[in-house]
Amino acid sequence: MTVTQQGSAEELLLAQLPFARLLGVRLVKAVRDEVRAELDWSPERCTVFSVLHGGALMGIADTVGGVLAYLNLPAGAQTSTVESKTNFLRAVRAGAVTAVARPMHVGAQFIVVQTDLLDDTGALVAQTTQTQAVLLTRR
Repeated sequence: MTVTQQGSAEELLLAQLPFARLLGVRLVKAVRDEVRAELDWSPERCTVFSVLHGGALMGIADTVGGVLAYLNLPAGAQTSTVESKTNFLRAVRAGAVTAVARPMHVGAQFIVVQTDLLDDTGALVAQTTQTQAVLLTRR
């Protein structure tokens, strides 16, 4: 990302995430201590009975978790998800999901992120805990 590019920080980050764009994720906030994104319910993202697919929920959770980890990396480092666990608590059949990621631990080797997934009423529909490796560039 260069300073000559136009757009918000969220737009510039999302431009680097082709799968998140394909999924329909919208980044709405991206700072070191919190990343927020939204994903609309749509029939194309559903499983049986018009329920938003768990893979769509995991996709948005992985996106915000990865962005949060990226924002907490030391200069020149990269990150990769090494573990992700999601608890699904209720179905989403309409509206949108908001994903809110916050750091649980930012260390030299790993960053652990907790992401709450909320429906339009603010009810918790899923929660993801994710571990991101801190990958230092070798010289």
